[in-house]
Amino acid sequence: MTTLTPDKIHEEVKARYGRIAEEFQLETAAACCGDEADTCCSEGDMFSDLYQADTSWLPEDVTGLSLGCGDPITLANLAEGLTVLDLGSGGGIDCFMAARQVGPTGHVIGVDMTPSMIEKANRNKAKVGLDNVEFRLGQIEAMPVDSDSVDVIVSNCVINLAPDKTAVFREAFRVLKPGGRLAVSDIVTQGRFTPKQQADMASWTGCIAGAEDVADYVAGIRAAGFSDISVRDKAAPEVELAGSLSLDEGVRVLSARVTAVKPEVVS
Repeated sequence: MTTLTPDKIHEEVKARYGRIAEEFQLETAAACCGDEADTCCSEGDMFSDLYQADTSWLPEDVTGLSLGCGDPITLANLAEGLTVLDLGSGGGIDCFMAARQVGPTGHVIGVDMTPSMIEKANRNKAKVGLDNVEFRLGQIEAMPVDSDSVDVIVSNCVINLAPDKTAVFREAFRVLKPGGRLAVSDIVTQGRFTPKQQADMASWTGCIAGAEDVADYVAGIRAAGFSDISVRDKAAPEVELAGSLSLDEGVRVLSARVTAVKPEVVS
């Protein structure tokens, strides 16, 4: 059985999403989570189903490269003047939507480890004409962002791709200001994949095999220091999953809405 090291996962994820950016054509718009869209997203999900906010002002070069599984911008409930960080910003769609909501007194930072995506996002930035957005090359396990500098962190179907999610949540906690918030759309599971399933690189890069059981995912957020943790299935948002136990048999994959808060006073 092939062992996937963190470096190998980073390499393969970067290669796949680099190809998506370089080969992107409007007539073959990228799909949510790649080839496994029918598995990792809620049934019927298409770009038009993801966002509650108006996206008609965005050019097709932006909306066509949307690779998300949810709507973290609506979840974040942004206000003018906030500093927002997008983890795995891709072609920039969530950054641009956030930038419009925080206004000229706010600021948005997008971090992505794929140079081709950073290049694409900067070209898209010129098209949308927003000056309060910047894109930085880096890994979300080691963010090129100052400590205690961000009001809200958003992310859209990206943390599941990270081999060390605990490091991602530690970094998120570090860069958030006291009282700052996490608002994430991501793929999680109820039940755990077998080691053989986790070794499937195609499933990793397609947002499947890297998805963690919700209990493990929440444990990582809590260990980083966050409070007020909530995880809800996008298909059944009335049910709180943050305290749920793993399934005894089988694995259920779901698109989750995840929120958490960095306490005002950190112990």
